Amino acid sequence: MRFNGQTIWKFLAGAALTAVALFLLWYFSSIVVYILVSAVLAVMGRPLVCYLERIRIKQHKMPRALAALVTLVVIWTIAAVVGMLFLPLIFDKVYEFSNLDFAAVVGSVEEPVAQLQHYLSDLFAMPVGTFSLQEALISQLKAWIDLESINHLFSSIVGLLLSSAVAIFSISFITFFFLKEDGLFYAMVTAIFPERYSENITRALDEVTYLLSRYFRGLLTESLLLMIAVSVTMTAFGMKWQDAAFIGLVMGVMNVVPYAGPLIGGVLSLFVGVVSPIEGQTIGYTATVIVCSLLALKSLDDFVLQPTLYSERVKAHPLEVFIVILAAGSAAGILGMLLAIPAYTVLRVFAKEFFSEFSLVRKLTENI
Repeated sequence: MRFNGQTIWKFLAGAALTAVALFLLWYFSSIVVYILVSAVLAVMGRPLVCYLERIRIKQHKMPRALAALVTLVVIWTIAAVVGMLFLPLIFDKVYEFSNLDFAAVVGSVEEPVAQLQHYLSDLFAMPVGTFSLQEALISQLKAWIDLESINHLFSSIVGLLLSSAVAIFSISFITFFFLKEDGLFYAMVTAIFPERYSENITRALDEVTYLLSRYFRGLLTESLLLMIAVSVTMTAFGMKWQDAAFIGLVMGVMNVVPYAGPLIGGVLSLFVGVVSPIEGQTIGYTATVIVCSLLALKSLDDFVLQPTLYSERVKAHPLEVFIVILAAGSAAGILGMLLAIPAYTVLRVFAKEFFSEFSLVRKLTENI
């Protein structure tokens, strides 16, 4: 491909516009999040709105505004039911952690730790007294677990709920109008760009909506199935249903973060098992059950199913997806890994529409 002056200026103008757009997205990030969440909810609720509009009572069909309102109520009812099921479990665990007797927890694992240290000393021929595994574990746990922060978290839950009310109201208000006025979100986005690009923007939004809908549906289904599988497995081994459900919830929620999420969820689950072991069993047995069960349920998912699922649903190569997730994690941590695939999908679709003359863009977007 030959680079002439027009191509270079077009590239520079596109780069400048992209930089400005990214800055505005960062500066108004909270508002952007409200709009994006509302757009996702509107996409999920649109089939119900269309169904309600087709219902006729004595030759009168339901107004779209009423159908949008009913759909919004259904969405928040489902969210409230899910919250009523799991919020008590979360509050109970936060309260339990805030009143945790750290010395008692360490004492309960003293014997298996001593056995492990004796085994390591024999294996590596270390002189007695040169290394204390128990002291090392205590030091590391104290570094990981800040009980004052847990207490502060528990005391600030009410404040967090109150601040969340603003977000809930904003999302509800925006979602209602997205449901009521079909195409409003498209109109908002296309209004930002010159009119000559409206057709390109519309095509890009159609493709983004399609790809991200597939991605989020698959991710939601996968996380839900994982949550059920973990909860049932833990219960089958004799764990209290509250603890089993909490571990299942942790693994299901953390599963939305590729690769790193399940690892963090596994550490949290193991800590729950240490604090609340299976009744009548030792902490060592409980930890073994948790570790083996989670490894069995997640190994195939993490290293085989997830890359395949992500790549198929966003039409990208598994290695490409893996590299993007690693790069996003290095740049922005857990949040970057969480947003890596949706953000990369949007960038690929818009790059195809506006920079398809570049061979690299054509190669990355050939399957879209």
